[in-house]
Amino acid sequence: MTKPFIARFNSLFHTIVAVMFIATLPSCNTQTGQSTAHTDTTMATTVPVADSTAAPADSTDMAMLWFTIADTSNSYALLAAKMYALQKTLGWPIDTMGRYYNPKKDLIAVPDNDEDEMYRGEYYPRRYPSQNLSLEYYQTYMPNSTEKNIALVAGIYETQQSADSLLLLLKPAALHAFVVKANVFEGCMH
Repeated sequence: MTKPFIARFNSLFHTIVAVMFIATLPSCNTQTGQSTAHTDTTMATTVPVADSTAAPADSTDMAMLWFTIADTSNSYALLAAKMYALQKTLGWPIDTMGRYYNPKKDLIAVPDNDEDEMYRGEYYPRRYPSQNLSLEYYQTYMPNSTEKNIALVAGIYETQQSADSLLLLLKPAALHAFVVKANVFEGCMH
């Protein structure tokens, strides 16, 4: 298969999935499936606070968000080590949302005994503004990325200014850090 075909297929697939999610919205609460925030460490006071000055998501529950990314890699172990080093160096919190790396599935996964039956043993993404370190599949936010490319997310913001502010703090400790804008589905994922 050619790359343009795969890119078109991925785009079509993401559109179909989004439409399926939107079709189920009347029957569910938008907080369903969202894990209660679990912060593994304490918060540093220098991290920009997630802001709420941007316009609310439109009727399709899509929101334009800015992601401050410390690094990307296909290696979970490499990025996990970097994440814990950043937490130690900067004092920023890590929020795994209870997820872990399942080597049998080669997947960042919700535990098999999670109360959310739909996502047990599967990947569930971080989708709301917050200032925590976490490991996420980059393709969740950037459809042109490869399926197993992992991003070390340092913060998710509603404005580019907040994401850029975090980048300035992050850059000395993470030379490959960058900010990316993404259109993210924030509706019910059931």
